[in-house]
Amino acid sequence: MHVMSEDLSNLVQPGRVHRQIYTDPAIFDLELERIFGVAWIYVGHESQVKSPGDYFRTFIGKKPVVLVRDAAGDIRVIHNQCAHRGSLVVANDNGNTDEFMCCYHGWTYHLDGRLKAVPLQHGYPENFDPSNPKTAMTQVPRVRSYRGFVFASAAADGPSLEEFLGHMATSLDDMIDRAPDGEIEIAGGVFKHAYDGNWKLYLENLCDAAHPIFTHRSSIDAAQQQSDAVHSDGTGEIAIRQMRQNGAPYSFWESQVGIWTYPNGHSYLGDYHDDAKLVAALKDPVFRDYIAAMEKKKGKAETRRVMEVRRWNSNVYPNLSFMSQFQQLRVVHPVAVDRTVVHTYNFRLKGAPEQMFRNTISFANTVNGTGSLVLTDDLEIYNRIGMGLSSAGAEWIEIGRGYRSDLPDAHGGRRGVNSTSEVYIRNMLDAWLGYMTAPTLSSPASGGGKYPAA
Repeated sequence: MHVMSEDLSNLVQPGRVHRQIYTDPAIFDLELERIFGVAWIYVGHESQVKSPGDYFRTFIGKKPVVLVRDAAGDIRVIHNQCAHRGSLVVANDNGNTDEFMCCYHGWTYHLDGRLKAVPLQHGYPENFDPSNPKTAMTQVPRVRSYRGFVFASAAADGPSLEEFLGHMATSLDDMIDRAPDGEIEIAGGVFKHAYDGNWKLYLENLCDAAHPIFTHRSSIDAAQQQSDAVHSDGTGEIAIRQMRQNGAPYSFWESQVGIWTYPNGHSYLGDYHDDAKLVAALKDPVFRDYIAAMEKKKGKAETRRVMEVRRWNSNVYPNLSFMSQFQQLRVVHPVAVDRTVVHTYNFRLKGAPEQMFRNTISFANTVNGTGSLVLTDDLEIYNRIGMGLSSAGAEWIEIGRGYRSDLPDAHGGRRGVNSTSEVYIRNMLDAWLGYMTAPTLSSPASGGGKYPAA
């Protein structure tokens, strides 16, 4: 089925979107080509490939790739495909090696993807050239790192990573600036979960401040019934507070929390700074030790600036979301139009008390883990949406909450007057339409103009 740009433009209208963009396999295939085949895609963190020979297996859309640090110490992203018969070369999730060898016929590759050795090479035609750069585990054309976060683009040209990130780079800064030593590392393993629904649903939910009071009712009730007189070893209280906060009335979400969006589909949900929140945290002895470590390395003024940044979920379109305050990062992998896999990682703040990392792991287990009280609610919703959209019900999905009150942002984006606005969904679909209707694959079109006049 051939999808025309004009048809796609008709599927996104002011305040609503046609359900077809979540259910049509032809549109999904086009997304893999025009979004995941063009945009800067997060592929991993430098701490996952610390030493020469370290590698990490991942995906760009559905294309298997390998993030690797080569013998010279340079970071590469290479396609996970043997140049002989097309087999997947790297099957382990991660490891360390001197070379990559295909288990089918033994073709061997250097860490930068160049062909190294071919068994029985004498049997090939005279025009077979093992030094041909295309006879290799070919490299992804563009790979860049922003303060340790590695992105790759399958497009040979286009906006730089810095241009693509724009103001959203400050959310990545926030994650790193919270480390007393100025470095972070992925640690503690990975959660992997899947749901039967479209990949866009995941990012749409993470900045949705209107759903917790309904979707997470069971965990809210459990947290509210938990007596404050009962204490664990200290690692569970953060998660309990988070679950209780999910039950806050709309007056809280509409006065204490905001939503900000930026070009290329990025957004973040955060609360407005209140000194009382920082003072309350000082009751925690681990937090006091952390502040002391920060002030020793960064000074009091810089420490206070970092602590005053109160961002929750930050979305870097189209496949990354993270929580800098809780050192959590989630990567979205589209599998099919109605199937998505998500990987969740934890970060250690170098120079911070070790107990803080234990708290991070505890928070992940309780809130974002595959058996948690919170994530399971969200997975149920994604599956229900996937089933509901396949029905013969309403054709148009309403995304108009806050439409008339959205305001311009000083950094080129827009924000909701309060956090219950669906401006972040409209912003992502604006980017979606730009990529999907771009005249060339390396130069996405400008936004779809779906915002009201300011």
